[in-house]
Amino acid sequence: AERFNSRFGETLVVPRATTPPAGARIMDLQDPTSKMSKSTSTEAGAIGLLDDAAAIDRKFRRAVTDSLGRVAYEPDRQPGVSNLLEILAAVTHRSPADVARGYQAYGPLKSDTGAAVIEMLAPIQARYLELMKDPAELTRLLRIASAKAHEVAAATLDRVHAAIGLLPA
Repeated sequence: AERFNSRFGETLVVPRATTPPAGARIMDLQDPTSKMSKSTSTEAGAIGLLDDAAAIDRKFRRAVTDSLGRVAYEPDRQPGVSNLLEILAAVTHRSPADVARGYQAYGPLKSDTGAAVIEMLAPIQARYLELMKDPAELTRLLRIASAKAHEVAAATLDRVHAAIGLLPA
């Protein structure tokens, strides 16, 4: 968009990245030095959007911490604990340091983080299951979304055509 606009004038909206204050980069629960990914080497290190509550709870309870025995937000010294604090902070809209002040032990931190993630994912999972039970409704919603996207894209394409001197289609 920036390159196009510099050449043809202000035509496209330049997207701006928004980075949340906490949780911008969630790390693997089993290897907190690596980013959480669906292609991770171990399934226990990643939370899937459709993981059931028991699986999510189990993954957080087994999350890697350290042997220091204290809860502090120190990503370099305590990457595992800091990752849990980042996740809980992101889900509860607090800072990792603020979250850390509420814990003295790893067990409650792991349990509360799992519970918060389960609660956050519950409406997403419920909506997914609702849509999957009714394929006709899912198809209807996809058609509506497609029509809206086409309408927006057509307007953008018209502006692009005008900017570069092409006749509208």
